[in-house]
Amino acid sequence: MIPEELRPHRDYLRLWTARLLGVGAQQIVSVAIGWQLYALTGSAWDLGLLGLLQFVPALSLVLVAGHVVDRHHRARLMALCFGVQALVALALAVAPTLGLMQRPLLLGLAVVLGAVRAFQMPAQQAVLPLLVPASVLPRALAFGSMGLQIAIIGGPALGGVLIGAGPAVVFGLSTVLLALAAGLCLRIRHAPPPATQAPDLRSLLAGVHHLRAHPVLLGAMALDLCAVMLGGATALLPIFAKDILQVGATGLGVLRAAPAVGALAMSVWLTRRPIQRRAGTRLLVSVAVYGAATVVFGLSTQLWLSVLALTVTGAADMVSVVVRHTLVQLETPDAMRGRVSAVNSLFIGASSQLGEFESGATAAWLGPVGSVVLGGVGAIAMAALWPRAFPALARRDALVAPAAPSAPA
Repeated sequence: MIPEELRPHRDYLRLWTARLLGVGAQQIVSVAIGWQLYALTGSAWDLGLLGLLQFVPALSLVLVAGHVVDRHHRARLMALCFGVQALVALALAVAPTLGLMQRPLLLGLAVVLGAVRAFQMPAQQAVLPLLVPASVLPRALAFGSMGLQIAIIGGPALGGVLIGAGPAVVFGLSTVLLALAAGLCLRIRHAPPPATQAPDLRSLLAGVHHLRAHPVLLGAMALDLCAVMLGGATALLPIFAKDILQVGATGLGVLRAAPAVGALAMSVWLTRRPIQRRAGTRLLVSVAVYGAATVVFGLSTQLWLSVLALTVTGAADMVSVVVRHTLVQLETPDAMRGRVSAVNSLFIGASSQLGEFESGATAAWLGPVGSVVLGGVGAIAMAALWPRAFPALARRDALVAPAAPSAPA
């Protein structure tokens, strides 16, 4: 299962396992919080608000988080983030016993999770190039994405099954998994971060300036932001599961896991056959496919078709993820990788969490079906318009530039 080139890199494998456990636990917590909130309020607006409250701290902390990642040990910072999330899960596990499982608690802890993940995401992106050589980085990213998708498949499915057993069980398991992930991160060894200047405005904005000077990176991030923010239907899945498809909490877990099934299949394919040519074209086509599959999901009234459409969205999005992350890691100096990864994480968070708010707000206006269909059409439109806005991205051929030949003696 593990590619031969990655087996000697033990710290990379520890990172892979920690992300598998930690992200799996995060998915369990996410699906359980959404279900608990909808059960309490029955409000599509509150489901959107849940995403917005996780995005606001990520937006507020993006510049600070990038600088912290560039100045501190990245694996230990990940351990701290997983540890704080374990405490949040523990609080949710004991809340019903204390009579505190109410809307204000769920929304307040969503803010805490958003703040913690503002540091976790750039740290786990920026640490990877320190653990493997650049020549195998695309394969390491694809293999890492495979583990990530296993967690995203197993987490919601397991969370959907365990919701019926009560909050103590579902959030208690998440606490254990997050604590194990933190312990693994503490065992990762990598080179200390390079010396960086004291945090001033110019240093804090260095990641933003780097992206402005590299339109390929900016275009790839902005495309993912627009497409997923418009086409994402994750926040509305409790409504589809309960009211449209009528499949209950177990069906919700299946729907939440479906995109990860497609992403897992695609990541296995990309691990064996990394993208080498026509990277820009593949990225744009994948976004168009993502939008079309989202439209199919919005119009579907059958569980099998909804699951199939979500599976296709996951496979298409995985192409975008691998292309974008490879470009970010290979075209950013290590001394700035934390700050650039923080901006990248903000784009990812905006596309998912702000997209959840957009879906909830639009659903309150057009209904859940109208919201999802409109978002899918918007993603297709973005893929069609992007070659004019970012021609360098559309023309991008190779992901990894070939090594320059050595000069003759």
